[in-house]
Amino acid sequence: MAKTASGAASNDNDSPISTQASSVYDRLKDDILTGQLKPGVKLRLKDLIEKYDTGNSPLREALNRLSANGMVVREENRGFRVPPASAKELMELTNTRCWLEEIGVRESIANGDTEWEERIVLAYHWLTRAARSEEAEAKYTAPEWENHHREFHLALISACGSGILMDFCAELHQRSFRYRNLAEVVEYRGRHELEEHNELQQAVLQRNADLAVELLQKHYKVTSDILIASGRFE
Repeated sequence: MAKTASGAASNDNDSPISTQASSVYDRLKDDILTGQLKPGVKLRLKDLIEKYDTGNSPLREALNRLSANGMVVREENRGFRVPPASAKELMELTNTRCWLEEIGVRESIANGDTEWEERIVLAYHWLTRAARSEEAEAKYTAPEWENHHREFHLALISACGSGILMDFCAELHQRSFRYRNLAEVVEYRGRHELEEHNELQQAVLQRNADLAVELLQKHYKVTSDILIASGRFE
């Protein structure tokens, strides 16, 4: 019983640190994804403690969590860095998304019910509303657009039956979002993203798996080509 009581006390003592670590984790991740922290930058503990108004323990916990999911690079005996960004990695990221989401789309089309269809229609509705805002029209990395954009793509594969696949796809979407921010492409001239999403929605709802996969992969690869053409990545 003493051991159990001791363990409970330990968890209580750790709670404030873990709560603060979660806050620092979210802020650090957001700064990395939005490009506020540039690729390859060394994350110096002293500077981060001051910037995020935190302590050493919560900061280290946050950095360890970020390194575990690839959002931060941990170098042996050298601390932490923001992950690099390159055209090669972007292409690998895009290909991996295409592979995984093909499985997600095909499985969802095979198994999805009317509730799944309703999720897609609703997600597209909110995406359309976000696109009408002045900010989103000017910049497709605007928070409102990005939130609904992510929800739409996850809705497409939400009937795949694999939470693990969904988690991987959500993580890859975040990494792609980082590249869009780093490229600083505020609009895709001559491209009609809403039309692409609508065509994709229709193909999925019509249960045309081959067409849906073709449209999805084209959608991702066009974005990748535009970002690489920005000249921001070697």
